Amino acid sequence: MLAKEIKTGFIVNYNGSPCLIETISVQSPSARGAATFYKYRARNLITKQKVDITLRGGESLEPADFQRRPVKFMYSDPTHYHFLDQEDYNQYSLTHEEVEQERLYLTEDLEGVQALIYNDQCVGIQLPVAVALKIVRCDPAIKGASATSRTKPAELETGLVVQVPEYLPEGEVIKVDTRTGEYLSRA
Repeated sequence: MLAKEIKTGFIVNYNGSPCLIETISVQSPSARGAATFYKYRARNLITKQKVDITLRGGESLEPADFQRRPVKFMYSDPTHYHFLDQEDYNQYSLTHEEVEQERLYLTEDLEGVQALIYNDQCVGIQLPVAVALKIVRCDPAIKGASATSRTKPAELETGLVVQVPEYLPEGEVIKVDTRTGEYLSRA
């Protein structure tokens, strides 16, 4: 797969390990005849470490041999999060460290979660782009507050704290972007 064809969310083999592409920046040439550079920030799915990859326009990476399987979050215990495969009903367990970033968006009825399977082993999960979460604690809504850009911190049902518009009351269900952790809209 050529460097220009790689998009965010793709999983590629880099140094023998599967890496999930998280961000891409393109550096155009400043001189005639110079090469375009593609800089990728990826996460190694085995070690969970961030990896920086730089390729020239003509270079390529091989796509990783993996599967995405639809799963449903079942429950968590003191050491693991447990997921149920929606197709063959296999159960996958990931440690708290392996889902450290994703856990703030997980609820039992969350749809669209996918398990990343590499060599018949679950190495991580991928969340939908936006999730709906309920506000459990925030300052009271201000009567007459307009839809201006003033915000207040709100704690959501999973423990995540996001900045929301001042007029939203406690108990409101909102959409949150799982990539940035920012408020998107009312659900």
